[in-house]
Order: sequence, then C-alpha cells, then structure tokens
Amino acid sequence: MKILIASNNQDKIKEIRKTFRLPDVELITLDQFPEASPVIEDGNTLYDNALKKASMLNKFTGLPTISDDTGLEVDALNGAPGVYSARFAGENATYDDNVEKMIGLIASVPENKRNARFRTVALFYHPDLIISEEGSIEGKILTERRGTGGFGYDPIFFVPEKGKTFAELTHAEKNAISHRGLAFSRLYKSLQQQLPLVRL
Repeated sequence: MKILIASNNQDKIKEIRKTFRLPDVELITLDQFPEASPVIEDGNTLYDNALKKASMLNKFTGLPTISDDTGLEVDALNGAPGVYSARFAGENATYDDNVEKMIGLIASVPENKRNARFRTVALFYHPDLIISEEGSIEGKILTERRGTGGFGYDPIFFVPEKGKTFAELTHAEKNAISHRGLAFSRLYKSLQQQLPLVRL
C-alpha cells in the first residue's frame, strides 16, 4: 500500500518517517507529483488546513494521504501566530524571518510571561476513512537562539523539563516529546486499528 505525505517540507517529512511506520506501507512524497498545485492553507483552524491538504491531494493523486498542520501559540500574543506560524513574517518568510519577528515582539515581555505551546493536528484522509489526532507541548519563548538542530522556531522554543530548546535536543529526544511526534504516534496507533476495516 502507498500513502502520500502531503508536504514538501523535508524537515517535516524526516520527522514523520521516523514516527509513522506501518508494515507493508510505502510512504510517498509530493516530489513524485511535480504537477500537483500547491494547496492554499487558508483555514481558520489547524484541522481545517490539514483536512484541506489531505483531501485535495487525495483527489489529485488517488492515494490515501496523511497531512498535518502545526501552530505556535504564544500567550503574550493572544495565541498568535497559530495557523499563520509558517508565514508569520510574510507569505514567503524563511525560518529566520519568522524567528526574528517573534524575538522582536516578545523582547519586552517578562520572562515569566513568555509561555507558549506547539500544537499539531495530524490527519489521515481516504474517502471512506478520516482520522485526526492532536499533539501539543508546553514551553517558553526565548529572546536568543540556542542550538543548531531542528527547524522553524526550534532555536527559541525552550522546554523547561529538558532545560533545552528544541534545537538543542537530538532528533530522538525531540520526536519523543514533540507536538508532531505525539500527533503522528497517536495517528499511527489509530490507523493500526482502523486501516484493516477499509478497502483501499
């Protein structure tokens, strides 16, 4: 069986592949479908965006599809950037652009009020079966980057119980506790139970 990962983000794909392993399932990536049009993520929620990506790409490719959407929610910014996390500094923003904007906005906020969380909705789509799971992790936003690993906001997302930012953790350490790792682990378990009931 082939299942499509609805993402061109190689960093995400690496994390998903390490978590999402089913026997007799081959994970296909979007680079095998260069003619596929980009999906505009204009939903109001993470679930909306994940569902839109998965359903549209399933329709285009005919393959069962897994997708996700992730948001960083900062309490001092009233939950922003949320669904706009990837384009926080503009439509074509780089990781560095988004991090710099966040640091600028949070710099004057007292350290004890920089609470934030990452949330991911992971979703499997087939016309006969839709499953979604969520994962989240609490942390704090730093005003200086720490670490060289990870991607996105990882260098400024500090996990108190680890005493490190996501960018200072190993891949294995991050996947064990991260929002995306948790969401896809839960989706993996749900699929193991429900996939045999569907004719794909």
